[in-house]
Amino acid sequence: CRPQSVIAMDQNVDSQNCGVTEDRRLRCERPGPRLKTLRNIRKITVREVEQASRRIAEEKGDKRFCISNGWLAQLENGVSEPNIQKFFSLSVIYRVNYWDLLRLYDVDVDEREKYEPIADPYLTRLIVHYANAEADSTEAAETSLVPAGDVTGNTDASGKSNHTPHIIHARLGLTEFTMYPMIRPGAVLRIDTNQNKVISGASRNEYERPIYFVELRGGYACGWCELQRNQLHLIPHPISPVSVQLFTYPREAEIIGRVIGYDTSCVYVDSELTVSARRKVMARRNK
Repeated sequence: CRPQSVIAMDQNVDSQNCGVTEDRRLRCERPGPRLKTLRNIRKITVREVEQASRRIAEEKGDKRFCISNGWLAQLENGVSEPNIQKFFSLSVIYRVNYWDLLRLYDVDVDEREKYEPIADPYLTRLIVHYANAEADSTEAAETSLVPAGDVTGNTDASGKSNHTPHIIHARLGLTEFTMYPMIRPGAVLRIDTNQNKVISGASRNEYERPIYFVELRGGYACGWCELQRNQLHLIPHPISPVSVQLFTYPREAEIIGRVIGYDTSCVYVDSELTVSARRKVMARRNK
């Protein structure tokens, strides 16, 4: 929940935008004027900010927490950029959450997981906070790997689960070619964690052969699995560039669940990232 003071600050800035030019509206949306609005809501003068911050800096034993009149004026006018120490002082003086001040500058720590796959698209990872709307749209378009009603738990007529805390999602990294071309790098997987035991036996076709999502020491993998004593064989698609991988089970590999659906591109589009990913896979294969 956002503090009432921050909500009021937004409303105050929005009210100033009514009946003014587009240029004026854009200026008011900048972080500096919003900080000034917050200070005015608190009825705190620039001099009082300086005095309060000096006391914080003295207590900290660090002058970087001190905010001068001139620096605050430049910040509110958009001339200066904030630093972490002075922002801490402002959050104390204005009695507002530090993270709310950062959001004024488009820094939202809650978006860390959102940007992790952008920073490292080669890594396969679980999607921890999978939005309901996105999950619904993915399930509607995804390829199902199990017949309707085979998903453990309560299911409706379409085979989708009505109560699915055991259903998780993952995104394959751009170097994950184990099930290529059936499941391509970058695909979103739907995984049933209740089905975490390797099923042996022949399948009529590759779509009915269980695919598993596996946690390894250094990350995750996706593929067909065979268990021979304490050896887990991670088996790739026949035309995949990846070789069979062996792991000591369960010390080096653990079955997270069975892949029951996926959303994958029909065409593998070459780009700087995908070409680099292929080179990484081939280099790893030739070692």
